[in-house]
Amino acid sequence: MFKKILISNRGDVAVRVLRACKEMDIKTVAVHSLVDETLMNVKFADESVCIGPNSPLESYLNVASILSAAELTGADALHPGVGFLSENEKFATLVSVNGVKFIGPDPKHLAMMGDKIVAKKTMAELGIPVVRGSNGEVKCVEEAIEVANDVGYPVLFKAASGGGGKGMKVANSQEEIPNAFKMAKIEAKANFGDDCVYMERYLASPRHIEIQVIADSYGNVVHLGERDCSIQRNHQKLMEESPSIALSAENREKIGDIVRKAIKKLGYVGVGTLEFLYENEEFFFMEMNTRLQVEHCVSEEVAGIDIVKEQIKIAAGEKLSFKQSDIRLTGHVIEFRINAEHPETFMPSPGRIDELYFPGGKGVRVDSHIYRDYVVPPYYDSLIAKIIIKGSDRSECIKKARCALDELAIDGIETTADLHRKLVRNQDIVDGKFDIHWLENNLKSL
Repeated sequence: MFKKILISNRGDVAVRVLRACKEMDIKTVAVHSLVDETLMNVKFADESVCIGPNSPLESYLNVASILSAAELTGADALHPGVGFLSENEKFATLVSVNGVKFIGPDPKHLAMMGDKIVAKKTMAELGIPVVRGSNGEVKCVEEAIEVANDVGYPVLFKAASGGGGKGMKVANSQEEIPNAFKMAKIEAKANFGDDCVYMERYLASPRHIEIQVIADSYGNVVHLGERDCSIQRNHQKLMEESPSIALSAENREKIGDIVRKAIKKLGYVGVGTLEFLYENEEFFFMEMNTRLQVEHCVSEEVAGIDIVKEQIKIAAGEKLSFKQSDIRLTGHVIEFRINAEHPETFMPSPGRIDELYFPGGKGVRVDSHIYRDYVVPPYYDSLIAKIIIKGSDRSECIKKARCALDELAIDGIETTADLHRKLVRNQDIVDGKFDIHWLENNLKSL
């Protein structure tokens, strides 16, 4: 097992990884920007190293500084967390070249799944259902029109190197193709340094379903069921739950088996998530996230498995200690992302937290890095806490969530907590009658 792990991230995920390390008696190194020297993970780690100024490019994306910190502290492994460099093939390769174990999949799989065009082709070859679209990059408006006329309108342009909803534009008719194509390429270039885009048929009212997988280097693969992430805005998730009320037991078992076999055939090692659109009882592959997910907590609670510990053990060369037949998914779990944003406009709301009270009780879990008098900086992702609720069934879970969200108090900044309080009291949400467009269509009425 590793003796010392450097955690090259910040916020709640850095605290989450640090806790797992402490429970496994592994020493930790926290890296941080100048403004983040007061973060909880920096305070609680065995060692800490400042890796640069506040800008992500000069700190959490600064490969040279991170590698220097690993060498300086003698870390024998590195956990990339979520976002930043967690899915960067070149970074993972450099970490390994420098004699440090990258806690994640093989760089070849990072590269394969990082290119959305290659990922889609690969998954189709492995038997994963995919949505109809272009056979690779769309290079001009004329080609885009040809593809759209073939698959039918509306169509969606997507960044080949993208993720998180960036570089995605919809065209409802041939007249909208030129502008959607242009804007998707501009946004893709701005966010990923690559303006390559491809096209897919745009589904009218799908659910967003994702399957959590864990695989070791001995060919053992398990899935931990699905998460329904349909409540989102601008392709950014706000609420996730498991199991999905939209899936039958038969469809749940079917897609889980298909995914597990595909991952085994791929030879993938580590944790990962396959994301699908689900409509009319059909699944359509979107992308694979080759890292820990923000919403991994949902699967942990419903399956009773510590995903981060398993991730570390697998990276250290250990076998999975359980088989698919050992997995028992119990109860119902919902996660609420609390962002430092205005609950209606979603404008970022950095600043000092004057008062803070987190909810508690049976079935209530809080993953966060904030505390009273902490100053939320304007430089990074706005996620400041995750409230994870577990009940014996969905009805009990929602009732517990109402109580927990009412107890939550974060004063001094705006947060999305008020939006979540309205969501758990909305009849459509209670009845499970929603899709990925629901929130944007109903935000004003809320």
